[in-house]
Amino acid sequence: MNFRVKKKDSLNGKFIIPGDKSISHRSIMCASIADGESKITGFLHGDDCLYTAKAFTEMGVKIDNQEGRMVIKGVGMNGLQAPKKDLYLGNSGTSMRLMAGLLVGQNFSSKLTGDKSLSQRPMLRIIEPLRNMGAEIFCEESGTPPVSINHSKNLNGFKYTLPIASAQVKSSLMFAALYGNHEMEIVENDQTRDHTEKMFKKFGVNISVEKINNTKNIKVENSKSLLASDINIPGDFSSAAFFILAALINPNSEILLENIGLNPTRTALLDVLIKMGADIQIKNILNEYEPSGDILIKTSNLIGIDLDEKLVPNLIDELPVLFIAAAFASGETRIRGAQELRAKESDRLEAMSHSLKALGVNFKLYSDGIDIEGQTKFNKSIKIDSFGDHRIAMASAIACSRLDGENEILNIENVSTSFPNFIDLCKSSGINIDIN
Repeated sequence: MNFRVKKKDSLNGKFIIPGDKSISHRSIMCASIADGESKITGFLHGDDCLYTAKAFTEMGVKIDNQEGRMVIKGVGMNGLQAPKKDLYLGNSGTSMRLMAGLLVGQNFSSKLTGDKSLSQRPMLRIIEPLRNMGAEIFCEESGTPPVSINHSKNLNGFKYTLPIASAQVKSSLMFAALYGNHEMEIVENDQTRDHTEKMFKKFGVNISVEKINNTKNIKVENSKSLLASDINIPGDFSSAAFFILAALINPNSEILLENIGLNPTRTALLDVLIKMGADIQIKNILNEYEPSGDILIKTSNLIGIDLDEKLVPNLIDELPVLFIAAAFASGETRIRGAQELRAKESDRLEAMSHSLKALGVNFKLYSDGIDIEGQTKFNKSIKIDSFGDHRIAMASAIACSRLDGENEILNIENVSTSFPNFIDLCKSSGINIDIN
């Protein structure tokens, strides 16, 4: 399938963005191994999260959708059953990496598989530290899926400093630590999203977090049980980012996004865009276990910046949006320290460079970043290959909402993994978009 996008000036309205994908994954995992019934409101019914839910139903967890809420009857820490077949996780790297950590603590063997894209993503980053804990876990010789897990008799916690800024690696080890014989200490030199830390506390896990200067120490102890908990999931900030971009670059536009997750380990994009001159206001802030609020965005004249490398882990999923914002800004934007983009659903540095080239934007690509020269004139009636990457597809579609002619974004099927109603919300805001 492809997006077909035409120019349409002036975007307006207020919208509710689907629930946060990262929180949705973690809520299913924790609720499934908790004692008792948990109710999850705002769960993202995108393909990635549904694959996580399906995997746990195949391990004996009862999950029902009741009046828009996911109701999970947890089976306890040791109540999961051996799956009768491989656990297929589609395109979801979060599902595979986090579940691998959880499954090394079970008294059965399992195998995690995925689609063509997921089957090319690096897994040694979780497998090596899990093996150091005593886990019997394996992948292909290339370091890619499938991931096979044998019953591990002893898991021993140890002190591990994350070699890369990765919330998925950190979270995988945290789930494994629930089943360990000794405390697991994880040292994080570059802050990543902390949804797992917050979720563990919500479910009663004995966890401590200490921050010393720029270093964060996370200690997780063996848990005998998790407490069932009701979860209210706010809108996904990474999905909201596409509509933030749309309002900023389209003339005479004003969009209000309601109940968006404002976890400070996720929202660096707001600070960066405001530094670029964006007219963005935060309203109605609620501080529950995850902070949330409304975001008001108006058309703005953006200017290029030099991005602070320390912010990259905080906005890694929003970088495609930032690339497009930079293309419509005046002056040059320089981004470095973004080599992790090459290990996403696609090589996002390479893929976004193709999008920029199709738009007619001048840039210089580096191994860990890019220089983008902002401009006001673009090509028209273009075709952009998203390489099957949902974030490339959506960022490119927003860019094309400013272009003359009829423009196409190719291979957009995986948009359903994170934002199943993206096209409906686009149309509601005034974006001229269809599927062909």
